[in-house]
Formats: sequence, structure tokens, C-alpha cells
Amino acid sequence: MSAAKTAKLPLVMRLRERIKDRDTAIYGILLIIALVWPLATIYATDSTFLVAQAGHAGTFVLLAIGLNVVVGFAGLLDLGYAAFFAIGAYTYALFASNQLASSPIHHQFHLPFWLMLFVGMVVAAVFGAVLGFPTLRLRGDYLAIVTLGFGEIVPQLFYNLDQWTGGINAIGNIDQPTLPVWITGPWAGNPVIELVPKFSFAYDPVAYYVLVVIMVIGAVILVTNLHRSRLGRAWMAIREDEVAAAAMGINTVTTKLLAFAIGASFSGFAGAYYGASFGLVSPDSFLFVVSVTVLVMVVLGGMGNITGVIVGALVIYFVLNNLLPALPPNVTALANLLGLSSLNAQSGEWPGLAGLAQRLQFLLYGVILVAMMLLRPQGIFPSRIREQELKHDAVLEEETVVEQAHA
Repeated sequence: MSAAKTAKLPLVMRLRERIKDRDTAIYGILLIIALVWPLATIYATDSTFLVAQAGHAGTFVLLAIGLNVVVGFAGLLDLGYAAFFAIGAYTYALFASNQLASSPIHHQFHLPFWLMLFVGMVVAAVFGAVLGFPTLRLRGDYLAIVTLGFGEIVPQLFYNLDQWTGGINAIGNIDQPTLPVWITGPWAGNPVIELVPKFSFAYDPVAYYVLVVIMVIGAVILVTNLHRSRLGRAWMAIREDEVAAAAMGINTVTTKLLAFAIGASFSGFAGAYYGASFGLVSPDSFLFVVSVTVLVMVVLGGMGNITGVIVGALVIYFVLNNLLPALPPNVTALANLLGLSSLNAQSGEWPGLAGLAQRLQFLLYGVILVAMMLLRPQGIFPSRIREQELKHDAVLEEETVVEQAHA
């Protein structure tokens, strides 16, 4: 339907047309859930625990959106994505704490969070370009091995440069964000003429939740525009056939560098938020398992589709932080309910149902991933193009089998 005809339709009809678009409907549902979540969970549990957990999940949503640029749009396999996450977090932690006072320069900085949020993004983007430049000629497994090595090197550097980063002791007492100066002006602290009180996040889960929702919305708008731009089309051309893309005049060097840099910038953005929200940055938080987890979120959600990646990130986060940890007590309660409480007791090599469930957590996680890839290999909400590609490949495979059978 043309834009002119759509404009003439009544509001209800236009709304129906928009809802028919799957991604628009998913965005609407996610936005409603995001707005209702704090009020509903605080009212139901009289606690902000679930709000804090949702804020942490937002960090992984940002990471997944950024990795989707590299893997989903440009088709470049990056197994060291957590390194840029670490770079963004340490950039903020070093310049918003007392850590540098004990370093060789013996001078500490306390720069504003709002500035360092973008500084961390830029620093991570620079390192993304640095990683991308020597790896431009590599593809597939070779590129994966190089990025894997980079992801292993960066946490080890932060671990061993203890004079600067605190090493295994991590960096703590990181400054908390405050509202901008135009709100916390000279009236703040004066009880007579105070208009708006000075507000510090002070580890407030609701404040961080609101911030990460705004950051995710901004990231979605930016990535959506990139995807629809000439650069986004160039990324998809390289993903499909790099040789053909180069023959059509696309500068593959610059385009791939931009993919690495832009993808890394989102990770640095999330890293600065992570450092402020937790108030502690440690090398153990940026190991290889983080890169794999974010990659699983992208693949499971649907590579190349932003809504799918967001849903995939939320689903995997829920499985890892809610479903699997709650398995042992739930199994114990079920056994008691069925009159099989004897199975809960430890006896010899039998660890009890709770202990068994604890040991089998990641086995079940693996089973969930394998089942998902077998039942829906394209992901939960794949991009239209990727879904058509998989269907086309399946048809070709069936035709090949039929031809071989008749031969």
C-alpha cells in the first residue's frame, strides 16, 4: 500500500496496518512491558530486586545490539566481544574513582558519568578499529580465532597491570551519576530557594533501570537507521558475497572497519553503564563466557533482526539468571509435593535432587540451545531476508537429495 493511500486511511485502519508488521508489534509490546515493569514488580514483591535485575539485563541487550552489527549485519564472526565491554567499563572506572591516585601518575580524576559514557564508547570504537584493521583479510574460522585471542588478551592485561587497574582486587568505589548541572544548579542544597533537589543515582535500581531503557531506545533508533542506510546495505552485501560486493564498488576495507568500530562502540557504551551501576569493575567479569553468551543471544534471537536480538538477549538472560538457579529448590519442592521427599536426602554418592539439579544446570542449558537450533535454526524472530535464505537452502538440499536418489 502506497504512502498516499495509507495517509488517507482512518487512524484505526492505519494502526492495524502498523500492527500487522511483526517488528512494530514487538517494539510496542516491549515498550509497554518496560514502562509497566517497575510499578508492577515493586507492587507485587515490595522490593526493587526484579527492577535491578531488569537493569542488568538491559546491559546484555545493549551488548547484543552491538554484536548484531558485526555478526548479523556484516557477517563477521567476533568471539572477543567482551574485550570491548571491558575497555568501556575500565575507561569509566579509571576516570571516576580513586584508582589512579595509587598509580604511577599519583593523580586521580573524577570526570562526570555523562561525559565518560561517550568517552568509553569512543575508546572502545578505536580499539574495535585497531582490531579490525589487521584482520580485514581474514574470514570465517581465522577471523574467529584472532578475535578470540584478542578477547583473551584484554582481561589478562587488566589483571596484570595491577598498578593501574588494581588487578585481582578490581576497581571499587566508582562515582555514581548525578543529574546534569542545569538541573542541579546553584539552588541545590539551599533549603530556602531550592527548586529541584540534587539527585544522585546512589545505586538506585529504578534510576538505573530508567537510564538503561533510554539507552536501549537510543541504540535501537541508531542501529535501525544504520541498517536502512547505504552503509547498512553495504554490510549486507559483504555478508552475502564479499567478492561481488567489491566488484560492485563497495570499499570493503572501510565498511568492515566501520562494522567493527560501531559494534565495539555499543559494547563500550554498555561497559560504562555497567561500571557505574555495579560500582565495581573486575577482570573476572569479562571472560570468554561473556562473549559466547552474547553471541548465543544474537543467534538464538535471530541474526540481523534487531527485535529478535533484543528478545533473544532477554530470553537467555532469564534462563541463566532465573530459570536455572531456581531449578534446585523447585525440584525439591516438587519431590516433597509428590511424596518423594526421600530423594532429597543425600546418601553416599547420591547428591540429592537439589544437588543433582545444581550439577545439571549447564547440561540443561545446552539441551535448550540444541533443541532451539534444531526446531528453529533461523532464531526466534529472524530477519525476513535470513528466513528466506534458510528456506531456499532447505529447498535446494531437498532437491539435491531427490536427484541423488534418482541417479
